[in-house]
Amino acid sequence: MTEEYKILLVEDEANVAKLFSYNLQKVGFKCEIAVNGEEGFEKALNSDPDLIISDIMMPVMNGFEFRRKLLDHQELRKIPFVFLTAKGEDDDILEGYELEIEDYIIKTSTPQVVIAKVRAILQSKKKERAKAVEEVQKAAGSMGAKVVPSEFPKFEGYDIKHWHVPFEETPGGDFIDYVNVNDDFLVVVLGDVMGKKWGAWYFAVAYAGYVRSAIRFAIESTGAIKAGEIVQSVNKSIFKDERLSDVFVTLSIILLNKKERTAHYSGAGDLPIFVCKNQEVEVIKSNGLLLGFNEVGDYQDITIELQQDESIYMISDGILESRNPSTGEQFGKDRLIEVIRKIKPTDNSVDKIKQAFSEFTSSKYEDDVSLLCIKGLPN
Repeated sequence: MTEEYKILLVEDEANVAKLFSYNLQKVGFKCEIAVNGEEGFEKALNSDPDLIISDIMMPVMNGFEFRRKLLDHQELRKIPFVFLTAKGEDDDILEGYELEIEDYIIKTSTPQVVIAKVRAILQSKKKERAKAVEEVQKAAGSMGAKVVPSEFPKFEGYDIKHWHVPFEETPGGDFIDYVNVNDDFLVVVLGDVMGKKWGAWYFAVAYAGYVRSAIRFAIESTGAIKAGEIVQSVNKSIFKDERLSDVFVTLSIILLNKKERTAHYSGAGDLPIFVCKNQEVEVIKSNGLLLGFNEVGDYQDITIELQQDESIYMISDGILESRNPSTGEQFGKDRLIEVIRKIKPTDNSVDKIKQAFSEFTSSKYEDDVSLLCIKGLPN
């Protein structure tokens, strides 16, 4: 199973790097080399390795500095880290463990010892992850809580569909919701909890509840409802909740008005929405801050007229960022726009995008994947 693991080796001595890389690749690991901590940090950002092995004594940025920089990064700090050193001095070892490393590997160790340590660390992390996944799946089952509806909403004048695939079949951080305010208004919600890995589902459930509460609060307090007011209400609640201070969430809200045939859009740190009219696609981006950054977010309320056969598409970042396994190229915004342009009024829009996306990625997604389509029907 070693072929699935990517290792970043940070080592300035060419012969040592070549030897370790050869032995790691010989048993099936993928290995990338950086010559100092500065280069190692950039490669860690771009390649998302499963394990980092780093020398301590290096030019430009040494191993300790490199490790501290990784610890300051919310995602990179989670990658298992091992120091590679020629020393066995207590001070070095103690300083390393204070930086939350997994282990040390002595440069003079035999290849068998090096491979055994690497395998043990990766297998341990794999078991931890499997346990976390199991706990989330059990919790999702026992609570009966859903972050994505099992059915599409019925709302006169509109055809609304969604497609959602959780990453590696584990309940994740994307959440979708439909809230009927009354006969004339429907709120469509797409959110994405980031930075919590396998625990994101718990926060997604909490945020979905916050959004529903915010909608009720907006109606009760003002007698009216606006997309921007909903997002601001959620933002204010999150800002005051210390338990969610390290949880980053993007949120897209579309309020459908049946009488006026309009859609009102507001977003917080979200991806743009795509509006298609007569095979022409307009990309609309909200400039709202991520939820919880400031008590007042100054969230916009953008009005979109939506007539027969005109559509709005909402997506999570799993759509744009998933890659073609052969080329490494991301699906990307331009490719999505091109797919949307080719959709005919008689087509099932969600199925068309799903087909193109699945073919491009070979159905191997790199995150939760969520897509919503709101289409105007005849009056």
